[in-house]
Amino acid sequence: MPKDRTISAEEMAQQKDYINKIKQMTDARETKPLAFVETYGCQQNSSDSEKLKGMLDEMGFGFCESPKEADFVLYNTCAVRENAELKVFGNIGALKHQKRRNPELMVGVCGCMMQQPHIAETIRKKYTHVDLCFGTHALYRFPQLLYDVMKKQRVFDNANEDGSIFEDVAYHRDGPPLAKIPIMYGCNNYCTYCIVPYVRGRERSRDKEHILAEVRAVAAEGYKEVMLLGQNVNSYGNDLADGLSFAQLLREVCRVDGIERVRFMTSHPKDLSDELIAAMAEEEKICKQLHLPIQSGSDRVLKLMNRKYTRAQYMELIRKVRERMPDIVLTTDIIVGFPGETNEDFEETLSVLKEVAYDSIFSFIYSKRVGTPAASMEDCLTDEEKHQNFDRMLALQNEISKRKNDMYLNTVQRVLTEGVSKTDAAVLTGRTEGGKVVNFAGDTALCGRFVDVKITKTQTWSLFGECL
Repeated sequence: MPKDRTISAEEMAQQKDYINKIKQMTDARETKPLAFVETYGCQQNSSDSEKLKGMLDEMGFGFCESPKEADFVLYNTCAVRENAELKVFGNIGALKHQKRRNPELMVGVCGCMMQQPHIAETIRKKYTHVDLCFGTHALYRFPQLLYDVMKKQRVFDNANEDGSIFEDVAYHRDGPPLAKIPIMYGCNNYCTYCIVPYVRGRERSRDKEHILAEVRAVAAEGYKEVMLLGQNVNSYGNDLADGLSFAQLLREVCRVDGIERVRFMTSHPKDLSDELIAAMAEEEKICKQLHLPIQSGSDRVLKLMNRKYTRAQYMELIRKVRERMPDIVLTTDIIVGFPGETNEDFEETLSVLKEVAYDSIFSFIYSKRVGTPAASMEDCLTDEEKHQNFDRMLALQNEISKRKNDMYLNTVQRVLTEGVSKTDAAVLTGRTEGGKVVNFAGDTALCGRFVDVKITKTQTWSLFGECL
């Protein structure tokens, strides 16, 4: 397959034929077959699952909330951390008895884990009740692969095609108000700890017109907010002939009627431009929220990670961002216990937390990924030291997060209502422009709408208030 190509209309038409064949099979059943699709990992995986569910919908499947009710179980996997992989293996193993009781049950596993040959081979040999296994590069072939499974074949497809883009596919989206819209796929950065470039391929940007058409479509469906997705959205357009930058794309998305908020993730610091900072500051629809992973506060560790920026360069970006947007909500990613990190290096990371005062962080103890350069690097710290450092960092960040949230007390926030709280049916939940979770009492008729909420209580991770 040619590198970084868009799947042709002819190939997509072929997959449509398989969709129609499966639809004939499901229509012939006495009851509609049910699919259970569970997603692990990032927002990009979540968007992929919306495509898979869209195709399943066209094939005549309904959806259920438990694998116990399903005729087809599909796990869309993440390969970034070991814990996510262990959960997948545990869930697949648990289906063995269900498959024994119901031999007609179809079991599938897809996504980033499956793009790794050693993982796919483990599933082929040890989890013989799994019928379907395919990687990220075969996503567009899902109808063909599922058709073969329904014809009683066991299908494994993790061919390395260096990535592809396919358009004009149905989505079964999570409901309004937020629509996730990929603008690019893959990554060129090759951070030494990261498996993403190996399982997602190199960077390839979607054509602007396809993106804008999708934004207009979700606006027409009642979505008020879009999140533009990519492993590194800042480098959008570098592979396109028209030279359109991410900042320019953002401005065009802001021109779409009906969309009132625009978010994006994730940004790589080395590609955060003055042009993008200006667009964020000047466009009212762009949320004043920035997720900017630093990973470590130590220059020595950043070099080992191949991050391509220094602490000083990162801090200068923070200065520029806050100069233009003083109230911006900042979040970051941090890896604790990277191979070669010392306790002195870790102290430098803590000092960054104190200096920047992030609203929240996403932090993990380093997880070895087979096939990445860091997998062969030697540790300086014991597991006990890593866990102690991790706990210290979380304690510090919890203090900072609570202090930042306390600043919202007695303020009135414009909140986009997302739905009913998962823990209390009498409470609605939504988000501020900065992405802060707000819980408040209200009628479900407010779901999908903007409301003004006076903040009456704060916690470390969320806000509580009264709808005005």
